[in-house]
Amino acid sequence: MHWDGLWIAEGTLFSIAVAIENEEFRVQQVESLGFEWNSKNGKAIGNVVTVEIEYAGVAGTIQAELVNPNTAVAFAATCLPDFMVVCMLSKDRQAVFRKVVENADD
Repeated sequence: MHWDGLWIAEGTLFSIAVAIENEEFRVQQVESLGFEWNSKNGKAIGNVVTVEIEYAGVAGTIQAELVNPNTAVAFAATCLPDFMVVCMLSKDRQAVFRKVVENADD
């Protein structure tokens, strides 16, 4: 499965480890840049995953689409309560994640 591995948000050091186990999408914080967040196991359907998260007093769903084996685009599909600053700032925004690819010589 192309989702398995280490992913880094483009232009940042923010990174996560992803694994699919028993048809569940599991996310583990690697480098959170000091952000405190929690996630539940998500669901992967084809090249799209959804994961429920909690961060800074909001609850939401992150949706990510695998656009190729090493690139995914993520955005907040839901964010509540919508009047919270975090939700307002994330509206209509997306993040590009790149898979950290090991050297072929390893």
